[in-house]
Amino acid sequence: MHNLIKNITFASLGACITFSAQAIENQYKPYVGLNYAYTGTTAKNMHSHHNGFSVLLGSVYNPYFGTELFYQYGARDNLGNNLIKNTSFTAYGLDTVAYLPLGCSGAVAPLATLGIGEYTLKNKLITSFHKKDHGYGYRFGGGLSYNIDEHWAVRGIARYIKTDKIKNYNHMSEYTLGLKYVF
Repeated sequence: MHNLIKNITFASLGACITFSAQAIENQYKPYVGLNYAYTGTTAKNMHSHHNGFSVLLGSVYNPYFGTELFYQYGARDNLGNNLIKNTSFTAYGLDTVAYLPLGCSGAVAPLATLGIGEYTLKNKLITSFHKKDHGYGYRFGGGLSYNIDEHWAVRGIARYIKTDKIKNYNHMSEYTLGLKYVF
């Protein structure tokens, strides 16, 4: 009886490993995307809000994991405070994306992102001078993706960005809504 239980256990374990290996089959699929982005920044005694866009170049390696390069532009926000007239930013970097496909077709997938970017914030001072500041942003987020068909998908993501080495800027909040095309 003991050998029968042992054989059934090993057979079940082998079937699970075989099924798991087949279920996570690598399928390299590159994609491009375009997002509308709303970003709020928090700086010393100041909050700014930027409407902008981001462009993506990414790849899905299997149904659960992918990476993407991004470039983002945050349009000017007119602050009108005593020192800074307006502010804008650009960023580029790399994000990893984890998906959890739901349902039989996997069309809906909650997702999580983790990444790093280099941010350049530009402040136009009341005196007409421009001041730039460079630093890193550590990006953490979550959202939802919906695959319309095998090539087109829409997604929305909310991110928290902790800035580092950017004078006076503490963090950013970002909300994106976009479309991507999978080749």
